Amino acid sequence: MDTARSVLAQGLSTAYVREIFKHLESGDGKGFFDHVSDDVDWTVEGTHPLAGHYRSKAEFVAHTFEKLGKVLPQGAELYVEHVLVSGDWAVVELRSEATAKNRFRFDNRYCWVCRFVNGTVVEVRAYLDSALVARLFDENPI
Repeated sequence: MDTARSVLAQGLSTAYVREIFKHLESGDGKGFFDHVSDDVDWTVEGTHPLAGHYRSKAEFVAHTFEKLGKVLPQGAELYVEHVLVSGDWAVVELRSEATAKNRFRFDNRYCWVCRFVNGTVVEVRAYLDSALVARLFDENPI
């Protein structure tokens, strides 16, 4: 039985969510996004260059990960710190370590509130340090 079917049979678990997020920890964005619906409803909260309401995986990636790639030449290392699961929702606390083009340290913290359907992420509300993101892009214009 594959992992997604196991989620259907047993319900969403902390172990399953951690398994999906391990892809981000190892730098495998594609592996993570394979578990995200193409029509995901993703909101990045705040008032900074990455904030917005994105109605697809492609739109979210283009307006966040691709922008970050232009100012973080080595990418960002993401680490899961905590996962809480309730029903079809998971709250995932993450931290990142990264260095911008101008050597500015972009070590941020995140909280993603994710809703799953059939083992796939269909909705996310992401919270992060808005001031830190604004400073990153002010000092590293694209």
